[in-house]
Amino acid sequence: MTVSRLIFQNLKKNITNYYLYVFALVFSVALYFSFVTLQYDPSMDQASGSVRGEAGIRVASILLFAIVAIFLLYANRLFIKRRSREIGLFQLIGMNKNRIFRVLLFENSVIYFTSVLIGILAGLLMTRFVMLVLFYVTGVDEVASLSFAPQAFRQSLIVFSSVFLLILIGNYVFIKKHTLLKLFQVEGSTENKAKRFSFIEALIGLVGFFLIGLGYYVSQLLFDGTLFESGTNLMVVMLLILTSVILGTYCFFKGSIGFILNIVRKRLSGYLNIKQVMSLASIMFRIKSNALLLTIITTVSALAIGLLSLSYITYYSADQTAQNNVAADFAFTSQSSAEQFEQTLIDQGITYQQISRQVIYAEVEIDEEMPNASLLMNESRLEVAAISSAEVDDVSLAEGAILFSGMDPIAEVILNFENVETISWFGQEIDNSEQSVSVESDSYLPYTMTRFGAPVAIVHDDTFQLLADNLDPSLQREANTFYGFTVANSEELNIANELFNKEIFEDTPGPLSRLNLRQEQREATGLAMFIVGFLGLTFLITSGCILYFKQMDESESEKGNYTILRKIGYTEQDLTEGIKVKQLYNFGFPLLLGLSHSFFAVQSGWFFFGSEMWTPMLIVMGIYTMLYSLFGLLSVGYYKQVIRRAL
Repeated sequence: MTVSRLIFQNLKKNITNYYLYVFALVFSVALYFSFVTLQYDPSMDQASGSVRGEAGIRVASILLFAIVAIFLLYANRLFIKRRSREIGLFQLIGMNKNRIFRVLLFENSVIYFTSVLIGILAGLLMTRFVMLVLFYVTGVDEVASLSFAPQAFRQSLIVFSSVFLLILIGNYVFIKKHTLLKLFQVEGSTENKAKRFSFIEALIGLVGFFLIGLGYYVSQLLFDGTLFESGTNLMVVMLLILTSVILGTYCFFKGSIGFILNIVRKRLSGYLNIKQVMSLASIMFRIKSNALLLTIITTVSALAIGLLSLSYITYYSADQTAQNNVAADFAFTSQSSAEQFEQTLIDQGITYQQISRQVIYAEVEIDEEMPNASLLMNESRLEVAAISSAEVDDVSLAEGAILFSGMDPIAEVILNFENVETISWFGQEIDNSEQSVSVESDSYLPYTMTRFGAPVAIVHDDTFQLLADNLDPSLQREANTFYGFTVANSEELNIANELFNKEIFEDTPGPLSRLNLRQEQREATGLAMFIVGFLGLTFLITSGCILYFKQMDESESEKGNYTILRKIGYTEQDLTEGIKVKQLYNFGFPLLLGLSHSFFAVQSGWFFFGSEMWTPMLIVMGIYTMLYSLFGLLSVGYYKQVIRRAL
């Protein structure tokens, strides 16, 4: 057989084994090419002022390249190990190491650069779709066109050629380092020899549970005021949580899983059925050697899920945030500007409702039942904007009663008024046993008229007059009246918003539009969600492929076991059922732990990003779980092929 014939046969065989690798490479190249193309697209230049696209996408391209490069180098390490016996056979038939390297060089070049070129072509077709997604999530009104950027083509070739050079160096070192005898031993070597479960491993397992539990527990106390009193201490606590969870994750894979499965095996007195032999016994001794890899995959998965959840929480909450921050479709603090806009609405025949509320700024004294109140208060005092209940529809208060409204999620967590025993205005105490203090989420003033995060105090008209008679001049602002306009008809609202944007207002702080604020919110968070989403998808595919390749490697090394099990009476279906349980563990442990990490991370600080946690977070977790599970199904399918060949 000639060398060219040998290369052709190897290509034909390997392309069927590494189809998922080719898919991941094509997808990664396509996505990278699309991201780089966006930097040079003319329509992105027009939109960059509103979405800050160029800088963000440049950073995303670098991160994307880092993820893909690590994946390709690790995957190549697994592949060259699988071909070690084949390389040894080449040496047996008289080929020297340099000639073997040239054969592998040609094979890898064909597969790699064919995939890169297909990926660039797919990226060219994919660019318009990526741009449409970006414009949609940011709300930018631009036309997405299909364009080819020579700069992006050159950059993609240079970047992926550099990765290929690193792959060649790795292959060359592998071939030169291993002797003929070692080449035949590499593929058959076990990752971790089976031995008795030691006390040290049990201790590591318990430490893993403790560290993860400690990280979760501290994260839930992060903003209750008991762990820190300053930003510096907060950073120390967050570093403690991160370190504890990562080390705990490593110990979990190194010892905790083996600890649990060893207990299960002891309870069964060593009598395992075929499912347990195929799953528990194999995982106990293999997963420990993959502890570092699984820790990295779990941690980065949790990071991707957490960041995507937080960005989607902000995007999902854009409407509610705009509604809470503006308190009307259009908000003004100047009478002249309000009258100017009102005249514009009248001239255009737009139906509207107008509201007007006078605002008094005062300080509320609160007792020490709020350990976190210092974040929003000066010592024990909280500055609030007070309005009369007489100027608020559907709100009726008894004399002396106080209704705190319009608190954002941050203030709701930090300022828990349920624990407040006394509240006083200017030294006059209001006891909760005699006076009612209640809280609601509706907003009655724009955010420009309140201190950041602080609630609006709605009081009885008599109390409001008392506050007006005892003004503290140092607290009052020049803008002390809120003028709001509400347009019920959605079509008229869009017309009114266009008129609002054309008007020139000279007052400070400037007038607010709810639609404009919602659009600004989407522009600010849409790009982040777009970048994190595609980076998360890339990492999901690459990490899923790595786990899949590891299962390919394990299945080949266990092929002899399947033959023995078949000879003693077990059927193909029995073996397949055991493999399904094994893959449930192999893919399930990193997934469940990653979801758990991201849940506690999001829960500890989601209120900084929006007003709704559960729906956005569950949507992200559900999509991630479904896509991740596909690789487990592919692994089961590959195991079935190996079992059939072994039987």
